[in-house]
Amino acid sequence: MTSLPAGNVLDWQAFGEEIVERFRAILRLNTSNPPGNETLVAEYLRSVLESEGIECTLVGPTPDRQSLIARLRGDGSASPLLLMSHTDVVPAEADKWRFDPFGAEIDDGFIYARGTLDMKHMVAMELMVMLLLKRSGVQLKRDVIYMAAADEEAGGNMGAGWVADHYPELIQAEYALNEGGGECMEVNGRRYFTVQTAEKGGAAVRLRAHGKPGHASMPHDDNAIVKLGRVLAGLQGRQLPVHFNATFRAFIEGLAQGQPPEVASALRAVLADVVGADAALARLPLPESEKLYLNAMMRNTVTPTMLRAGSRVNVIPSVAEADLDCRILPGWTLERFHEELRTLIGDEIELESLVTNSPPLESDFASPLIDVIKEVLHEADEEAHVVPVLLTGGTDAKRIAHLGIQVFGFAPMLYEGEGSNDGIHGHNERISVRSMHWGTRVLYEVVARFVTQG
Repeated sequence: MTSLPAGNVLDWQAFGEEIVERFRAILRLNTSNPPGNETLVAEYLRSVLESEGIECTLVGPTPDRQSLIARLRGDGSASPLLLMSHTDVVPAEADKWRFDPFGAEIDDGFIYARGTLDMKHMVAMELMVMLLLKRSGVQLKRDVIYMAAADEEAGGNMGAGWVADHYPELIQAEYALNEGGGECMEVNGRRYFTVQTAEKGGAAVRLRAHGKPGHASMPHDDNAIVKLGRVLAGLQGRQLPVHFNATFRAFIEGLAQGQPPEVASALRAVLADVVGADAALARLPLPESEKLYLNAMMRNTVTPTMLRAGSRVNVIPSVAEADLDCRILPGWTLERFHEELRTLIGDEIELESLVTNSPPLESDFASPLIDVIKEVLHEADEEAHVVPVLLTGGTDAKRIAHLGIQVFGFAPMLYEGEGSNDGIHGHNERISVRSMHWGTRVLYEVVARFVTQG
């Protein structure tokens, strides 16, 4: 792969040590959320960026929950590109790790630390992109904005959401690059790089059953817990119907294009009709973990996660509640989803929505930014395919979507064996030094090419 623009060839071997050094410095700052303390990383980033003449701003609701926003200015002939990342991480159970989860130790070519995959690798890669664009002196047609936000792991209300609500002018852009894609996956020996073009919306609900209170020594048939239990038991082995969306169709078709005829035919059979999709999915020659992901991509999902009832063992409670994590597909509203959910739970119990601002999103895969990503990845790996993907979870993209920004998930990483991403939120989270070098270079090539060509 050659660096762009022409005439500004960068010495990537020399930059390798800097990439790892800055990444490890960020990893060693404990920004577990709760409580957050993301200002630790924001101040580190500001010191690095301002030392090289890049303007920065720190904003946030409290002194310890600051997000950093930096900008490289272009000539204004094209709209800005936003580079998004988040600086908070989920807590780590240190006694279950091989190394200190905030020590950023290197062992056998891998860096171990909380946040290596989610998502301080993107924080560090985007930092290096900003530095290298500045050092190279390339002529930008677009402003490049860098937002390292607080609080994503807890919903973003104190991070990207707060910035979008209070300082939208700081991050207003035409396109954004975010987490959620960029992973290299192997299917039947073929390599695919994902670009997230869609993500499900959050639609968590609370189910509430009412019954007759009383002394537990005199049981009766109007027990709130039993009513709720019947409904929850009814979810076992049952799913909501299949619904195909544009991203899912393009993902399956993209996989099929890289496969031999018999596997391609099996993949396309999933898209033949919604009624037979589950049976076709079950027949695919894929690992069960991948089938589980495909299953979640093609339907709205419902998962019970919390239960509440009673105050004493000898008292029959009058109310029993269960919270369900629900995820809805692009194009769906909460009201429409609740109607579908009723087909599973019936009308016996109350349903309360717990989510007000977590809509599903979908961007068009036919985009000039996607074209550049495909071009760069083809140069990096001629045999790899690029496919759009629907994220079944959520990111900060939801927090800025109302600003009209098209967000794509692309945090490029190498394939490092089956289950290489299983460390996200788990023990011994890690990423290889080689992947950090490669991912930073790919991300730089994509950004440099896009913002200099307009």
